[in-house]
Amino acid sequence: MEFLARPEALIAFVVLVVGASFLIAPRRITVDGFFGGTAQDGTSPRLWTLVLSQVTTWIFARSLLNAAVLGFYYGLPGTLAYTAYYGSFLTGLYIIDRMRADGAGSVQDWLVARFGQTGRRTYNVVIALRLLSEVFANLLVVGIIFGAAYGEVAYASQTAIVALALVGLGYSALGGLRASLRTDVMQMIVFFGVFAVALVVLVTAPEFSLGAILSAGGTAGPMPGWVLLVVALLQVISYPAHDPVMMDRGFLADRKTTRASFLHAFWISALCIFGFGLLGIQAGILAEDGEGMQDVWARMFGPVTLFCINASLLISALSTLDSALSSASRLAIEDMRLGRRTVGNGRVAMALFMLGGVLFMLMETEDLFAAVAVSGTASMFLVPVLVLGLWLGREIPLWSYLVAFAAAILGAAAYFFQSTELVIAIFGEGHKYERLLNICLAVLATGFAASLLGLATRRGVARA
Repeated sequence: MEFLARPEALIAFVVLVVGASFLIAPRRITVDGFFGGTAQDGTSPRLWTLVLSQVTTWIFARSLLNAAVLGFYYGLPGTLAYTAYYGSFLTGLYIIDRMRADGAGSVQDWLVARFGQTGRRTYNVVIALRLLSEVFANLLVVGIIFGAAYGEVAYASQTAIVALALVGLGYSALGGLRASLRTDVMQMIVFFGVFAVALVVLVTAPEFSLGAILSAGGTAGPMPGWVLLVVALLQVISYPAHDPVMMDRGFLADRKTTRASFLHAFWISALCIFGFGLLGIQAGILAEDGEGMQDVWARMFGPVTLFCINASLLISALSTLDSALSSASRLAIEDMRLGRRTVGNGRVAMALFMLGGVLFMLMETEDLFAAVAVSGTASMFLVPVLVLGLWLGREIPLWSYLVAFAAAILGAAAYFFQSTELVIAIFGEGHKYERLLNICLAVLATGFAASLLGLATRRGVARA
């Protein structure tokens, strides 16, 4: 037990998990297996392989830490807000099922049928940024963990980031999406084990009170959490459609298996995220003036529990990295058609995306939710397209689509630079999440106005 209190325990854990991942990753891989996840005999992934892969790629390190941090600062509303994003499994299921009913093999196929290559290119830009942010954010969590564990060692954080980036790229490049699916299952089982220990210790502690959790307002007050909950409910309509990891897994198996996998992934991942958020809420309840969440955890838990918390974050980072890289290779080669459909080109695409994620570290930000807010806002150009085009069957003109896209990109940029005088003058001086809500409402209003005007104009031309 004393060993678990030492930083070397985390290194040993990562070595064991990475070693197991290399052993599980397939040595022989076909092109279809690398990009499409099929087995050597061409069969599609089974139900629980899909479920565990979806869960482990969506309760990634950034999300776990986000749920805890939001719970720490904003209490129960903060954790509820982040948990609401996991409704994406339900809206994502509906989006995929309708697209497959229309005969589409991917989101890009559906957009091309309605907006031509412009639809494909604009969508690909957004999901490329999404994948880069996923690589960056999970590497950032790795840096935070090892930076805290080796606080006295120079460049400990940077060394851990580079090392995990290299080993993650190594086993991901062996088998692409097929390797990701196989390693996700193992990594998810390990995650359940270490996370269960931390959660049991939390709820059985003498100071734990369900009543206190339900009434917790966090160290910064509950109002921003409620505002963020509204933002999440607005963004969850389009959020899954811009997540290539989720969308890729929606077209791998038959529709019945896919429906079941999304429903199971929803309740499992939502419970895991909410459970991890409880760790942050409880830390907020017990926090003393000026005390950070990880400092409170150090007081709350012994070395075994702290090790389990950090281990769950690290394995979530690993599982998300391989999934993001496999989706990146599919995006670059199959969707953007930047090279021939070969395993070698897929591996090159993985390496370039990993390099891009590492370079993002130069921004020197530790705002983990910023990536979610920015990419979620950028995805909102899809809301009028999905509501009016996919669900109601209307033909939105290309110019309306482009106006919605431009509004969403400007909205994402506005939140990224939300502390500037111009953005504050336009969207208000309140809390940054209040500005985010105002930005989201402006993006939606612009997109729907352009789409409805386009529909009205098209009907007028048709009648004439």
